[in-house]
Amino acid sequence: MRTVGILGGMGPEATVLLMQRLLQAVKARDDADHIPLIVHQNPAVPSRIKRLVEGVGEDPGPVLAAMARDLQAAGAEALAMPCNTAHAYAPQIIAATPLPFLDMRAATVAALPKGRVAMLASPAVRITGAFDAHFAAAGITPVWPEDEAPVLALIRRVKTGDTGPEAHQAMAALAEAAEGPLLVACTELSLLTGALRGPFTDSLDCLVGAIRKYAQG
Repeated sequence: MRTVGILGGMGPEATVLLMQRLLQAVKARDDADHIPLIVHQNPAVPSRIKRLVEGVGEDPGPVLAAMARDLQAAGAEALAMPCNTAHAYAPQIIAATPLPFLDMRAATVAALPKGRVAMLASPAVRITGAFDAHFAAAGITPVWPEDEAPVLALIRRVKTGDTGPEAHQAMAALAEAAEGPLLVACTELSLLTGALRGPFTDSLDCLVGAIRKYAQG
């Protein structure tokens, strides 16, 4: 079993959710059957939304690169990051170490059908084009909400720790307004997928699959 280093802190609750889903994904008969993880939970990573959406704030890239080096030094054999928006900084992370980077975007497009896909993600994912090259290579056309303000408001709400009934209702309303196959590409919103009635793809689940495949391979 190979050890995966997790760059966390970009939504601490989402990092915990990733670990919970990894535990559920492994058919373990004993403790030793579970995937070994080294988690760098760093809430001091500068805000990606402030930097990418608002155009202010510190660059998260150098901090993420330093985290990657820390994980390598700690014994990680590969890296993964449960934050879609922060994948805008994947080049800095990849350049920081020789470790393989388990890219959430690549894992996600592999699970999607070709054609139009309705997006529930941070506006920063659209603004930076973080998924664009992967979508284009896979024949996928993302369809974004006309008004992204409610999506961003819900993400910020979850960051405060609010995942209660009203947050779930807001998530359900966003999904009902979307047309076509639905992609949840924000790990804050992954905490609210229990509100969804129809089929959907969650990028966090796709990353879980990639981590399990690497670690057990």
